[in-house]
Amino acid sequence: MALFSRLYETSLRWSRHRRAVRYLAALSFAESSFFPVPPDVMLMPMSMAHPRRAMYFAAITTLASVAGGMAGYAIGHFALDWVAPLIEAGGRWAAAYQRASQWFQAWGFWAVLVAGFSPIPYKVFTISAGALSMAFLPFLLASAVGRGARFYLVAALLAWGGASMEERLRRYIDVIGWSLVGLGVAVYVVVKL
Repeated sequence: MALFSRLYETSLRWSRHRRAVRYLAALSFAESSFFPVPPDVMLMPMSMAHPRRAMYFAAITTLASVAGGMAGYAIGHFALDWVAPLIEAGGRWAAAYQRASQWFQAWGFWAVLVAGFSPIPYKVFTISAGALSMAFLPFLLASAVGRGARFYLVAALLAWGGASMEERLRRYIDVIGWSLVGLGVAVYVVVKL
C-alpha cells in the first residue's frame, strides 16, 4: 500500500514550489488554531530539499505557529461558547480538550511547553489556555520554546541527513507511516481502556 509514498512525493513537490515558504507559514498558523494537518508535512521535505535554509524554515514555522497559537488562545478566551459545540461534536476532540484542561490545572506553563511534542494536537492546548485564562506572556513563552524546540529539531535532523535522508525516507516511508498509524491506534486503545 503506497499511500504514504504518494503523500511524500506530493509534499516534496509542494516543498519546491516558489511559494512554499508562504504555504508553510499559512499551514503553521492554521494548525495552531483550527486546522488538523501539522506543519511538519512541509517543513520536513523543505529542510531536506534546501538544507542550508532549514533553520530559516524552522524559524518561519515557529513564528507562524506561535501567531496561530495566539489566535487559538483568543478563540478559547473570547469565543469558547461558540466553539464548545464544535469541540463536543468532534468526539475525540472533546476528550482531548478535557485532558488538556486537566493538564493546565495541574501544570500550567509546563503543559504548553510540552504540547509541541504531545500526541494531543497543539490547537487543543491553545484553545484550552485561552478558555482557562492562562496568563498570556507565560503562554507565549511556553509556545515559542516548545514549538521552536520541535521545529528546529526536525529541521536540523533532516537538513543534516540531506539527500541521503531523503532517499532513506523515500525507501521506508510506507513502513514508517503505517507504523505510526499502528502506534497511534495502540495509544488510543490504551488511553481508552
